[in-house]
Amino acid sequence: QVQLVESGGGLVQAGDSQRLSCAASGRTPAVYAMGWFRQAPGKEREFVTAISWSRINTYYADSVKGRFTISRDDTKTTVYLQMNSLKPEDTAVYYCAATRGVSTSWTPRTIRQYAYWGQGTQVTVSS
Repeated sequence: QVQLVESGGGLVQAGDSQRLSCAASGRTPAVYAMGWFRQAPGKEREFVTAISWSRINTYYADSVKGRFTISRDDTKTTVYLQMNSLKPEDTAVYYCAATRGVSTSWTPRTIRQYAYWGQGTQVTVSS
């Protein structure tokens, strides 16, 4: 079992930056690929970004490419989502997810590929 706890959400203005954190604990989280998803009101949960457990590979949705950056610390148990140039359409509940890595470069991109989820943190971007 792996437990995920997100933090860092809140209300910001368009153009601002915000950083989300996801702390993983439990059974060897360092070897888990991790990702961020988001869900806006009335919409399905969508993929945002992922990072391989080794940190050598990342992948981004087109909607956030160039604005968001995913990273993980040296212990590989905390993942960060740095969000720059935020837009009102980025408003959503952001979820951290984890799944055991199958390779050093694997960056899972679908909901079904992830075994563990955090409780979510609300990000609201005002115009």
